[in-house]
Amino acid sequence: MEQQSIQISIADRYYPLRIPANDEEKIRAAAKIINEKIALYKKRYANRDTQDALSMALLQFVIRLIEAEQKEEANQITDELRSLDTLLDEYIKINLS
Repeated sequence: MEQQSIQISIADRYYPLRIPANDEEKIRAAAKIINEKIALYKKRYANRDTQDALSMALLQFVIRLIEAEQKEEANQITDELRSLDTLLDEYIKINLS
């Protein structure tokens, strides 16, 4: 896979990255969202520093990640239960009818 070097800015710091070429758009979009959240928290809590804004943004993103993982896990359980229900229906039709 072709790699490329880019530089992104998060909270006014620059980070050089070596990434797959097809990931650039995704990484730049992620950095933009992070910077927007940091700006929001800096505006809300003007008396706090950038580290506090970064921490609050990170907390918000991780909460969303946990919620998404829990939802995915619940969806997997629901799918497995549906599959078991289908198997039970088939068994009942074949063996008890």
